[in-house]
Amino acid sequence: MPHPARDHTPQPGSTPAAEAGRDLAEVPSVEVISTAAVHMLSAAAVHLGLAEDLPEHRDLDEARSLIDSLAGLITAAAPHLGHHHAAPLRDGLKSLQLAFREASTIPDAPGDGPGEKFTGPIHG
Repeated sequence: MPHPARDHTPQPGSTPAAEAGRDLAEVPSVEVISTAAVHMLSAAAVHLGLAEDLPEHRDLDEARSLIDSLAGLITAAAPHLGHHHAAPLRDGLKSLQLAFREASTIPDAPGDGPGEKFTGPIHG
């Protein structure tokens, strides 16, 4: 007999939202946080013009917003993620911060770049 928490058989009278909620309840927080961070990393890279097939989508204001938000997420979540999961996200964040600095025509002062209020000044 399947474990009740893992039984994916729709229950009588169950709604799709309830089924989705039950599925989400089984996903560890580390996976949810990491997935959100990867989506933000990818979107910021596109807005920085780093996607080879989408250079016309460059938008530094959007990139700044995403990098700021990503830095806050990683900083807040790092103690829950552990070094194994947080380190690659921090590396990706730093790469985006450096790419933003290179792409900017008017560079931010050290400590004022996107996400630096959470990470501290970024040095290449």
